[in-house]
Amino acid sequence: MLHDRVMVELDHEAGERRSSGGIVIPATAAMGARRLAWSKVVAVGPHARAIEPGDRVLFDPEDKAEVEVSGEVYVVMRERDIHAVAAERLGDTATGLYL
Repeated sequence: MLHDRVMVELDHEAGERRSSGGIVIPATAAMGARRLAWSKVVAVGPHARAIEPGDRVLFDPEDKAEVEVSGEVYVVMRERDIHAVAAERLGDTATGLYL
């Protein structure tokens, strides 16, 4: 990975959702509002400041570039395109948000 790039693995289980009433919403259903997605970081570039491999990050799936590596599909993006970071190392004192 170069510069501030981050590579995340796609979460295939997150495609289908369930409403509060128990109705299953398929991944192909169109939503009126944009929906952000959580994914696990697998690699980061040397200039990424707040993200490490193993963190979970929140990003907009519409603004993504997919790449296939050894038969697996990953998403590559800039660190600035990530909305939030969830990591155990941040502890209870930090919000985990990348601002």
